Amino acid sequence: MEEHKKDKIVIFVTHGSENPEKSSIAFVMANAAVAMESEVTVVLQSNGVLIAKKGCYEHMFAAGFDSLKKLVDTFVELGGKIIVCMPCLEERQITKEMLIDEAKPAKAGRVINECLEAKAVLNY
Repeated sequence: MEEHKKDKIVIFVTHGSENPEKSSIAFVMANAAVAMESEVTVVLQSNGVLIAKKGCYEHMFAAGFDSLKKLVDTFVELGGKIIVCMPCLEERQITKEMLIDEAKPAKAGRVINECLEAKAVLNY
């Protein structure tokens, strides 16, 4: 019997603490997709990379949503992947050691491959 291939979704997050509502919505959508058994990769770019910095996402809250920490932790526990833009990290002088363990730095080629393999790409 052939194994069912999961749908793949990539979700870009370009906002951090300056717009916690957009950051939260992105992870609400990511959690919904992974709960529906999709393969989900969240790509953090621009100010969105701050979500992956230790000590930052714990302090991001948006009215009407669970804390960003809870949303991110749930996403990772459910099997979601987080990729962080390396040039965006460098611009903000954030090193790999400053990131949460689940966040994997990557360059453009890796991100483009993720998108080419995806059935859908969302941007927040």
